[in-house]
Amino acid sequence: MAYDEQLTNRVREALSEQPKIAEIKMFQGLCFMVDDKMCVCVRDTGLLFRIGQNQAAVELENGDCRQMINGGRVMKDYVWVDGDDIGSNKKFDYWIGLALEFNKVAKASKKRGGKGKG
Repeated sequence: MAYDEQLTNRVREALSEQPKIAEIKMFQGLCFMVDDKMCVCVRDTGLLFRIGQNQAAVELENGDCRQMINGGRVMKDYVWVDGDDIGSNKKFDYWIGLALEFNKVAKASKKRGGKGKG
């Protein structure tokens, strides 16, 4: 599972003042959970942001990101942003801000239980 260490450290720093953060390996990267909700995920070439369906539509129209598709299913709340496209702090802060803003109203994913390794 590869993810960009430099981007990871930028995300850690940006989220450092959030009260409840967890790092979980998923989506072939390292995801940052804020208040038990996926907020940002770092992969080897960029970042996955959970910004909500409405904001995702706006950003997709602007062409600054692409829709997340997982297993052939469109994930409407999530967008991918290439690491090269957020080199500046201003752009990085913009995307982090969108993700944190949506995190306030996002619902936590249902925890999967019962099935599993054993």
